[in-house]
Order: sequence, then structure tokens, then C-alpha cells
Amino acid sequence: MSEELRTVVEITFNISYLLVIWTLVVLMLQKFNGTERADRPVIQRMIIMFALLALGDTGHVGFRVIAYLRGGLEANAGLVGLGSLSTAITVTFFYMILVDVWRIRFGKKMDAFGWSLIAAGVIRLIVLFFPQNQWEALVPPYNWSLLRNAFLVYQGVGIMYLILRDARKSGDRSFERIGWMIALSYLFYTPVILWSARVPLLGMLMIPKTCAYLAAAFIAYRMEVGKKQTASPILS
Repeated sequence: MSEELRTVVEITFNISYLLVIWTLVVLMLQKFNGTERADRPVIQRMIIMFALLALGDTGHVGFRVIAYLRGGLEANAGLVGLGSLSTAITVTFFYMILVDVWRIRFGKKMDAFGWSLIAAGVIRLIVLFFPQNQWEALVPPYNWSLLRNAFLVYQGVGIMYLILRDARKSGDRSFERIGWMIALSYLFYTPVILWSARVPLLGMLMIPKTCAYLAAAFIAYRMEVGKKQTASPILS
């Protein structure tokens, strides 16, 4: 794939993604008052999650689109880095809130493992603001990229395990699907973390990774407006 074609594909996808994710967030907000009262603690948190995801990605992919239009990524590395930092922050909160969603959905008490997922998010947020991350650089330092993403992977894989474990036990098909979407997102994201600095084309895996998040948002929306698919009630 030529550089020009890759740029067109990325810009087209980024704009389309932002339109779809914000549309889903707005629709979820509009439908919230019509949801059953018992469902609202989970739905409310999921709206916040996906609003944060959309907000961070507006900075991330939105700034990349602006950078392309203003002369390319290299000429606007600081803008691209600011966008990367914004999505790094919001996705961290995304998974911290998802831990609370799991707790409420399945009526669980926070144990040491659950708190460790929250702690990983807090530590990651601190790490993100170390100057060694060099957010102004188009290609961040490899070691610091691995460090900050290690905490994110721990968060994501950890909550994926909890959701899949308890969704299967309770027959919660919607949340089981969300768990698998998280698994897919990390399947595509891991090669980007490890090898995209050496093989830039691997960055295109962010497209299916992002599609997995979109699918999770759509499942959450269907949970809000559609017929319940769970075998056990949502606990508040």
C-alpha cells in the first residue's frame, strides 16, 4: 500500500469513526431516561466510558487528520503527540470505570485483583506525565512506550478475564460479547505496541482495534434499547 493511499484510508476511517462513536454516545444519552431504574447504574457508567473514549479519540485521530491537512505528521509532531496523550488518559479511565461496571453488573465485591486493576490505571496516569515519554516526538521512546502500555494491557486483559468469567457463569450474552471485543482489541493492539516502530505498516492494525471498540459501544447501546439478554438481573 502506497503512503498516499494509506493516508486517504486513515483519514476516511478516522472521520467515519468519530461520527459513529459520537452518534452512539448521543443516542445512549437520549435513551437513558427510558431505561429501567435497575439498569441505570450500569448504563450510566457505560455512557461515561464511551463518552471518554470518544473525547480522547477526537483528540487522537482528530489531530492526526488536522496534521495530515497541515503538511503531514512529521511537520506537526507536537499536535500528534498531544492527541496521543489525550487518548492515553481517557482510555485509562475507560478501563477503570469498566471495573466498576463489572462489579455492579455481576454483584461483586472489589477484591485484591479488582483493586490492582484500579491501581494499574492510577500508576499509568502518573507515568504518562513523565517527560521521558517525549510526547512531542512522532516516534516515542520504545522503552517508555512499553512501560506505560504494560499497565494498560494489565488493565484490559484483567477486566476482560473478569467479564468473560462471570458473563459465562450467569449467561450474560451481551457482556460476554463485550469481553470478546476487548480481547479482539488487544489482539490487534499488541503488535502495534511491540513492533510498529520498526514496521510502520503495523499501525494499520489500529483500524480493526478501533472497530472492536465500536462494536462494544454498539452492544452497549443495544443493551440499553433492546430486549434483555441476561439470565440474571443487573444489581445496583
